[in-house]
Amino acid sequence: MSTRPNVVVIVSDTFRRDHLGAFGNTTIHTPHLEEFARSSVVFDRHVISSFPTMPARADILTGTFSYTYMGWQPLPHHVPTLPGLLSEAGYLTMGIVDTPFFVRGGFGYDRGFDDFIWVRGQGDDTRPHERSDYRKTWRSESDRLVARTITEAEQWLERHYKEQFFLYVDTWDPHEPWDAPEYYTSLYHAGYEGRQIYPSYGRWGEAGLTSDDMDLAHATYCGEVTMVDFWVGRLLAKLEVLGLEENTLVFFTSDHGFYFGEHGYFGKAEWINDPDAAVTEDSVVPDWLSESWLLTVGWSPLYKELTNVPLMVRAPGIEPGRRSALTTAPDLAPTILDLAGIGHPEDMQGESFGNVLAGERDEHRPFVVSSWPLYFAAGEYTTAVDSRSRRIASYMPMTVTTREWSLILGGPAYMPELYDLGWDPGEHSNVWESHIGEGAALGERALSFLERQGTPELYLSPRRLALQRFAPNFTRGSVSTFTGENQMHNANEEAV
Repeated sequence: MSTRPNVVVIVSDTFRRDHLGAFGNTTIHTPHLEEFARSSVVFDRHVISSFPTMPARADILTGTFSYTYMGWQPLPHHVPTLPGLLSEAGYLTMGIVDTPFFVRGGFGYDRGFDDFIWVRGQGDDTRPHERSDYRKTWRSESDRLVARTITEAEQWLERHYKEQFFLYVDTWDPHEPWDAPEYYTSLYHAGYEGRQIYPSYGRWGEAGLTSDDMDLAHATYCGEVTMVDFWVGRLLAKLEVLGLEENTLVFFTSDHGFYFGEHGYFGKAEWINDPDAAVTEDSVVPDWLSESWLLTVGWSPLYKELTNVPLMVRAPGIEPGRRSALTTAPDLAPTILDLAGIGHPEDMQGESFGNVLAGERDEHRPFVVSSWPLYFAAGEYTTAVDSRSRRIASYMPMTVTTREWSLILGGPAYMPELYDLGWDPGEHSNVWESHIGEGAALGERALSFLERQGTPELYLSPRRLALQRFAPNFTRGSVSTFTGENQMHNANEEAV
């Protein structure tokens, strides 16, 4: 690119990769994103790093593996941000979000943006002192939050399209509650009459839900997916109308997925009823949840339904196509800076995949580590989404993904889970005991990677103990290879 491009980043919360036509789904209507995919580079192996919502945003906005040093908390002041770096380089930087936690409670995720709009409404039901009755004001689809957010972005573009800009658009849809107009859900559930089901955040069978309930919940989610597709299509069309297609980088991605019955879960974590868990004075239980709202975060593994998210990039001068390289969220910021011809700080941990985007290289990372904040341990407390304190039942499991394997590694109380993705892509059959060498080697490589990122040993030692306990004959460095490792470049391995 001879001149610096404009940049648009679109993040849609809780958007499963396998629910897009561009990734093989033939039943869910996403025509606008499918059209976008045909003019883009589609990444088939984009995997999350930090989980859940705000740690994932920290990854995107800072280019760091935030799970190694922070959790669901304000953005540290000393960490440079992508919009801040672009602003210093002369870009006009704008953030338009309806995801409700960017600035609430002093979180400061607007840092670096020259201007910032929070479209209020999402998540207000979880905080009674901020309660909004916005749903009661809905008269048409354009009143929905994704519609209002996209409309704000369109109007901003109309005012600033002649300037060099970075526009970040973040919509919480298709996050629950799934309440798109009924005509969207009717596409997936004939005769839909408006019933909504909130996720049980645990084993759906144990929660008293039926398979019909799960089907209905999934239909309402699919309705929101199609609604998001429509409004993202509006924004993409506005870029075309304004003549911005030829000089604008456009990224579409998500923070994580969701379970709709897979592995027995309905939600994205397991909350366990624990009447002895402490509740602070500031903790609240939203009245739209049952009285048995759960107080402890249980064993919550990150399977592919959570870790596999879409990434599609339309870049001026780059031919559309597909890429099989492993990429992850912290790579987005350095890639954008690279394509804009702007250097990035040495402590930005992500690595640009610009050469993969351009088709000059086939591989990027030998593996990706996806994780809850690593300091989460038994007895500690975390706060997320509804501002209620929850006790952590165990060291939160992390997932290590390669082309061939998926490893779930927690603390010493849990046997690791290892899945051969070649013949078990659904991650149903744990082969740890029959492939201890491969699993332990991958676990050690992941821990070595985390060491290189400066992760405190306090966070790593429980995972090391798990390897020692469940791979007693494995010693560090005793297994140097696993399937596919020799295909990776040494320099690339060191950069991860």
